[in-house]
Amino acid sequence: MNPEVRRAAEILRAGGLVAFPTETVYGLGADASNAKAVARLYAVKRRPAHHPVILHFDSAERAFSFSRDVPQEAKMLAKKFWPGPLTLILRRSKKRAGDFVTGGQDSVGLRVPSHPVAQELLREFGGALAAPSANRFGLVSPTTAAHVRADLGADVDLGLDGGASEVGIESTIVDLSGDAAVLLRPGGISKSSLEKIVALKEKNTASPRHSGGLEQHYAPRTPARLVPTHRLDQEISKWKDRVAVLAFSRPDERVDYWLRMPREPQGYAQKLYAALRELDGAGCALILVESPPETPDWAAIHDRLSRACAKA
Repeated sequence: MNPEVRRAAEILRAGGLVAFPTETVYGLGADASNAKAVARLYAVKRRPAHHPVILHFDSAERAFSFSRDVPQEAKMLAKKFWPGPLTLILRRSKKRAGDFVTGGQDSVGLRVPSHPVAQELLREFGGALAAPSANRFGLVSPTTAAHVRADLGADVDLGLDGGASEVGIESTIVDLSGDAAVLLRPGGISKSSLEKIVALKEKNTASPRHSGGLEQHYAPRTPARLVPTHRLDQEISKWKDRVAVLAFSRPDERVDYWLRMPREPQGYAQKLYAALRELDGAGCALILVESPPETPDWAAIHDRLSRACAKA
């Protein structure tokens, strides 16, 4: 047993906050049964009280114990994708999942992460951790321990370092709390992979509130704008040395801050948040982001970028 993990579990049992790595992004963990600890988590993140958090577990058995009704589809998805970057929203057990983690809704988000440090921590802790991303609400998610320190500093009692997140964007969220399976947020597991197991319907106004569901989210402090490839040169000419660029093509000599991204979605996702953070620190007036391809395998990237660029 890693002594830092043992210490982290002790801190969590005492009502403290621990940042820890998952395969998606770094999470900020609090004991999901401790209302005071979760209230502190919300305060540190500056998260709206009505916005639910995802609960993390070391096993499907523990996760499902927080639901009063586990449909067969949930069991099938869990068997295929847990541990992994999938969150299932189910009807909550009112005895176990309090209003303070569900935003007062009758549903709860459950996940079993695959990162070995997260697994070790959850086993040692032996319960549910409320764990949204370890950053201030609405800003770019952290994919390294250094990102967490830069964002939250001394507001976290302990941070565990597990290297850079492998997936790099948040989990796929599937809602099974109603009559049909609904894809609420695309992520590391594609829609086509999910549809091999369950039939998915589109999100609608009756869908529960969920992590990453706001129009503006994952956003750098610098305004960011999503630009089609054919308009990128025009936008660079307009802004010149006041702009930073995230693109697939080779750097343009007119731009001092240019990051070239991978042309395949997995590599792009893994680097996205670190790239946005780097360009956010460039001191420019605007970040231009070249639009990715309009194909299903880029859906999760489009989701994150459209929300990150919503205020520009």
